Amino acid sequence: MRELTETMTTWLADHGIPEWLIPFFVSIFPIVELRGGIIAARLLDLELWKAIWVCMLGNIIPIPFILLFIDKIFDFIKKHNIPLLCRFVTFLENKALNKSEKMERGEFFFLLFFVGIPLPGTGAWTGSLIAVLRRIPLKKSVPAIFLGLCLASAIMCTLCYGFPEVFSKMFG
Repeated sequence: MRELTETMTTWLADHGIPEWLIPFFVSIFPIVELRGGIIAARLLDLELWKAIWVCMLGNIIPIPFILLFIDKIFDFIKKHNIPLLCRFVTFLENKALNKSEKMERGEFFFLLFFVGIPLPGTGAWTGSLIAVLRRIPLKKSVPAIFLGLCLASAIMCTLCYGFPEVFSKMFG
């Protein structure tokens, strides 16, 4: 993830994006999400509180669209049998459902920790997809995803801002 975040940060900076907006745009993208945004903010020496708000906002923006519309988009793709996209949708559905098999009980905490623990393949995008595919009600999934983002933000800020020596060893 380090190389991808650095590449995105450099590319955005080279194309005239203001420094404070770079972590926002990095946080919007799946895979890197808020974790990458916090790393980008630290690489740019953005103030901690500005980094938190910009990255949280960037990562939150796509979530309502996923929660409300992704199943309709997937159905449309399957109905119209768009070959490459059908395979991609099937891959995403299988990946999300495989990660959620053990969550029958404790859906709220599963989603919270799934989104909040910054590991590869986790985050708000996949957590939202799991919530949709598992038909978890919005009143349960939205707070869990939001609190998960808060947890991920706290962990990443601690690693990147609270322990500069760890950050410099990981990303220096």
